[in-house]
Order: sequence, then structure tokens, then C-alpha cells
Amino acid sequence: MLHRGEFGLIPLRVTIPEGTSSYEIVKILEPDLPLFDGEEFLAEIKKGNFEGYLFPDTYFFMPNTKSSDVILMMRENFARQINRYEADILKFQKPLSEVIIMAPIIEDEANGSLEAKRMVSGILWNRIRKNILLQVDAPFQYYNGKNSYTLTKDDLAQGHPYNTYLNKGLPPTAITNPGIDSIRAAITPTPTSYLYLLSDKRGNMYYAENFEGHKKNRELYLHN
Repeated sequence: MLHRGEFGLIPLRVTIPEGTSSYEIVKILEPDLPLFDGEEFLAEIKKGNFEGYLFPDTYFFMPNTKSSDVILMMRENFARQINRYEADILKFQKPLSEVIIMAPIIEDEANGSLEAKRMVSGILWNRIRKNILLQVDAPFQYYNGKNSYTLTKDDLAQGHPYNTYLNKGLPPTAITNPGIDSIRAAITPTPTSYLYLLSDKRGNMYYAENFEGHKKNRELYLHN
């Protein structure tokens, strides 16, 4: 066994989708990894501020993999993937921490295409630059599990750090672990004068330069 490396353990193939939060990673891994401790995993993520730095990918975990092993593997993969874009990030002149917080918001707010993600990126960075509230719904999913179609006025009035309707700037942490296209979009935003965005239930994107245009888009497309 020692000579051949055969220990009777069969690797478990697991895919972590793009835009998966640490809480969702626990739900994926806990049922099949006996030594994986979800509470320990989440505590280490919070302590190290690793949300956003666990690269979504397909992994092969041994049955005896512990939570600390998972974090190490996913963070090492993140470092490998991000390394090729290091020059682009430096050119963008924003710290990686801000890029990684912005990327999952872009991922959630856009319809999946790189073109849409880059446009959403341009709009959101415009709002940051102009000191305008981001007013995006994606961070609520991380905070209270609600999305654009289940949020209430009371939710929007709650004064927690992830409420971008009350707090200017970016949320305090990333809300999920973004894929590489969303990170690319965050550092290569489309130049635009748009300040507002909207997506309908079919994923079609609509943009506006001012609030009046945004209100018209809401009337025309929000329930489509």
C-alpha cells in the first residue's frame, strides 16, 4: 500500500458552481465528507475573510478531507487562476479586495454573458465613483437569503452593512465566490454613461442614464 500509494480511498468528484457562497459550499460538502466540519469551515472563512477567494471549480476530495484542507485547496486554486490577471488588476488601480467584493455582485446582477457583466461593471463602478448608493439586491441574498423578487420595503429599510440602499460604497465582504469571467468584468468595465440597470425574469438587461429612464424600464420590463 505504501509503495503503490493505494489506501482504499476513492476521490470524490465535486463541482462548486460559480457564485457559490461559503454557506452553500457547506451544504454541498457536508453530506459526503465525514471529516468536513461545516461550522469550523465557516468560522475559518469569517476569521480569514476568505469569502470570494475560494475558487469555484471541479475538485477531487478524498473522503478524509477536512474543512481546513478544502479551504487550502480552493484558495491555492484561486491564487493560480488570478495570477494571470495580476497585471490587469494593477492597471485597473483598485485593490484586489475591492475587485473581489465587486465581482460576485456583477455575477448576480448580470445575465451571465461577459458583455453584460462588463456593462454592469461599468455602471456599478460609475456609481462608486460618483458616490451614489449602489442600490443592488444581490448582497441581501448573502445577508438574509432574499432576492429581488422576495425583498420587502422593510428589508430595504434595515440598517445592516450589506444593505446597499442605505450604505454607500461596497459591502464589507464578498457575498459569494465569483467565477473568472466576473473577476475579468470587474477589472475591465465597459465605459458607459449609464447609472441604472434592470433585468427581467428572462434575463434581459435594460439600462438608463437617469432615474426617470430607470422608472420607465421598471414599468415596462420588471414583471416580464
